[in-house]
Amino acid sequence: MRAFGWRSTLQPAFVAASVAWAALLLLTPWVASRPHASDGAAALVLAVYGIGSLLCHQLPARSYRIWSAQMPVCARCAGIYFGAAIAAILAVAPLQRRPTSDAVVERRSRDANASGAVAGRRFSGANVSRNALIVAVVPTLATLMYEWTTGRMPPHWIRTAAGVPIGAVAAWLVARETARRSS
Repeated sequence: MRAFGWRSTLQPAFVAASVAWAALLLLTPWVASRPHASDGAAALVLAVYGIGSLLCHQLPARSYRIWSAQMPVCARCAGIYFGAAIAAILAVAPLQRRPTSDAVVERRSRDANASGAVAGRRFSGANVSRNALIVAVVPTLATLMYEWTTGRMPPHWIRTAAGVPIGAVAAWLVARETARRSS
């Protein structure tokens, strides 16, 4: 009998959570801008802004205003979460097209063990992950250095664009790890 794999539960849950959070970041200001929100809508707004406050400074000068309401996170955090949602979808999409039979998984494992490259792959994978994260942080560091040296805040779209790589790489790493756990 085949074991219930991580990919069958964790990857879709991760993608759904990433996309849902990104959607809530756009939906919540719209709900907040409605003149007569229901109790459920008001609870949703409070919950999303409350969660956002745990993750972000939520400074009005650094946040988008859409539908006449401030987003629950700043522009940079919005970029991180939108980048994560897009990358999560893209990272798992090719995995669904690959053959996932037990024979393929067993052959890959046997080939890796026979070549003695398992430890090397893990080490190499750690280097790739670390390097990808370092590269992803560079645009945000550049915006911070600009801000600290000039005293001026970059436009929201630049801060958003600088955050996208961080979210994209983080989502890619999570999707990649869940794929490894299932094989």
